[in-house]
Amino acid sequence: MPTDYRYDYSRRDPRLPPPVDRALENAPISEGVRLGMYRKLQELRQFGKRAHDLFLQNLVKGTTHLSLGMEAVATGFGAVLRPGDYTFASYRGHAHSLARGMDPGAAMAELLGRENGILGGKGGSMHLTSVAHGAMGSYAIVGAHLPIALGAAWSAQYRGSGQVAVCFFGDGTTNIGAFHEALNMAAVWKAPVVFVCENNLYMEYTPIGSVTAVEHPAADRASAYGLGSILVDGNDVDAVYRIARTAIDRARAGDGPSLIEAVTYRHGGHSRADPGKYRPDDEVAAWKARDPIPGYRARLEADGVTAAELDAIEAETRDAVAAAEAEARDAPEPSADVLETQVWTDGGSAWRN
Repeated sequence: MPTDYRYDYSRRDPRLPPPVDRALENAPISEGVRLGMYRKLQELRQFGKRAHDLFLQNLVKGTTHLSLGMEAVATGFGAVLRPGDYTFASYRGHAHSLARGMDPGAAMAELLGRENGILGGKGGSMHLTSVAHGAMGSYAIVGAHLPIALGAAWSAQYRGSGQVAVCFFGDGTTNIGAFHEALNMAAVWKAPVVFVCENNLYMEYTPIGSVTAVEHPAADRASAYGLGSILVDGNDVDAVYRIARTAIDRARAGDGPSLIEAVTYRHGGHSRADPGKYRPDDEVAAWKARDPIPGYRARLEADGVTAAELDAIEAETRDAVAAAEAEARDAPEPSADVLETQVWTDGGSAWRN
């Protein structure tokens, strides 16, 4: 059943320095930042719902992997990252791309395979990329992007640019060799990279606990690389924001990498083909009761934000997502002279032995 993890210091190796300044656990966050995060949570949720509906209408081609229920992780980090910083995501990358400022219309058009998509309609749901926004790609091969994120961080370190790379991945990635290789080299080089495991408890259809020797697949392995064990409630956007600010500031200051495990839960199945029936009904219900968005709204209201102000944010976001959908629907599909380029190394589409 869900647990309010916050920052779990009990799992820290006492020989290591504290991973988080405990004074920051309840550090104030400005109302402007919090309202901005609420707006982003609404955008990610409403975009994801429309993407699902459009898939059911056969308008989103191929497969799609949604982050419904997991939006607080992308939102909290997106609120901290600066322009020029790097984000690397898995194939479940819609939320992370939008959190970096990707235009929702261009993102929706990409899902629909239209010529005004962020990649001209050629990348689709699993490969959203916008270098201009620091969204350096969504990667379909599990774990493939962790060494790439490390490389980007090493480049920033070498150039002295002050940039930070943040790499998001699922719990299943922690059992991939690239996870351990990237963590090891990041620690050796003190690279400015933050690795974020979005532990939604299932690696596709398999409970992560049934194939992993430790309870927390990322946090419990951090000490092997000399890193602090950081376990945070991935459904609490304020907690995610605070830990993101701490880890990113550390990386930018030259104090090396962090490994963060954000415990969260996806509302639906792994992908559009998965009804998710392998999950116990009471487990699903318990996690949906901890939906990060209504919970955050209740907290904001308790802190003095009016219901009318929050209603206005929700309405404005619905209008923006509807406009993005209309923009995508109205655009044509890419022509052959676009589709038949950038396929092989010579820039064309014909196979040459």
